[in-house]
Amino acid sequence: MNRIVPGSGQESVWDYPRPPRVEHCKHRVRVEFNGETIADSARAYRLIETSHPPTYYIPRVDVHTEFLKPSANHSFCEFKGEAGCWDIQVGARTSRDAVWSYASPNKPFSLLHDHFAFYAGRVDACFVDEERVQPQQGDFYGGWITSHVVGPFKGGPGTKLW
Repeated sequence: MNRIVPGSGQESVWDYPRPPRVEHCKHRVRVEFNGETIADSARAYRLIETSHPPTYYIPRVDVHTEFLKPSANHSFCEFKGEAGCWDIQVGARTSRDAVWSYASPNKPFSLLHDHFAFYAGRVDACFVDEERVQPQQGDFYGGWITSHVVGPFKGGPGTKLW
């Protein structure tokens, strides 16, 4: 693994902490699926963790929850706890397990209660301000890659043991 040196105005994910940290996001974030804006917020949190692009957690009040359907699937994070998964359904189109949330996150991640995170690769588009993000590779990871972060990023082939 060769760390990419960040340029002006960039952050290296290798400078992020472990365990992860939650912080207020200074940017507007937006999620689109099947012609609908599913979420649009200037009040999101961003979670940063070593080797991962930021994950954005959007407050329920800024999410069109009428498009979300609970999934039977769950995931577990050693830091945040158990997350429930959600499908997005807009019209006849569905994206399975495209969203997750923590009903009772572990401390110090209680800020994430009543917030939703979206897999960028399971929706049509996600934006940080007006920049369209690239999804983090891998089925498990939900980071959003923008021009403001450099890696290499965990999730791709050969990164499982990072």
